[in-house]
Amino acid sequence: MVTGSTSGIGLGVARALAADGADIMMNGFGDAAEIDALREGLAQEFSVRVAYDGADLMQPGQVAGIVKTTQSSFGSLDILVNNAGIQFVASIEEFPDEKWDAILALNLSAVFHAMKAAIPGMKANKWGRIINIASAHGLVASPNKIAYVAAKHGVVGATKVAALELANEGITVNAICPGWVLTPLVEQQLRDRADAAGTEVAIEAEKLLNEKQPMLKFTSPESVGSLAAYLCSDAAETITGSPISIDGGWVAQ
Repeated sequence: MVTGSTSGIGLGVARALAADGADIMMNGFGDAAEIDALREGLAQEFSVRVAYDGADLMQPGQVAGIVKTTQSSFGSLDILVNNAGIQFVASIEEFPDEKWDAILALNLSAVFHAMKAAIPGMKANKWGRIINIASAHGLVASPNKIAYVAAKHGVVGATKVAALELANEGITVNAICPGWVLTPLVEQQLRDRADAAGTEVAIEAEKLLNEKQPMLKFTSPESVGSLAAYLCSDAAETITGSPISIDGGWVAQ
């Protein structure tokens, strides 16, 4: 089950896991016809079962519901990837209360509710992989992102607690902490910046990267997906409780 998997990082993770033979429960918002075409395309390309559930992860009951649906659809939920998230940028004194509540609900509370619902089944099977997509902002801060930074720090902390509780249950729990990832959303932001500044997309891309990353190169959704797939492999069976950076050196500074 990969939340927020209809585009961007979540789709990259879903594709990587499907390529390794995993059946996929997709989740996310978007045009229904486009999502169905995407679902069918993944199933045909990788010869796996792919289902979709449009659960609103801001609602705890719906988080538990999609876990149950995944278990009933596929027989078990072995890999949980908590990826769905939203962002809003403003100074603390100008940050809307409703945006704080929404970001904490989706970026942090949904992670808790999904883990809570998925862990009993994983414990019964004595095997499971939980991967929480955090961020470089789960380890360091930036101004004007109070809710996002707080939520992602919380995700890293929750990951560590779950890893300790499940250390001898055959279940690993890790957080992936990406820096700048070249998703369709970021690509659009770069085009908008270039239009506004009267420059080229490549120039705006380098400016954006240079604000945070020593390495002036975007991470791809596919690379995040490959890292997630590795964390699900037998080779990674003793990697747990780790916030793993894939950020062009962002947090090394």
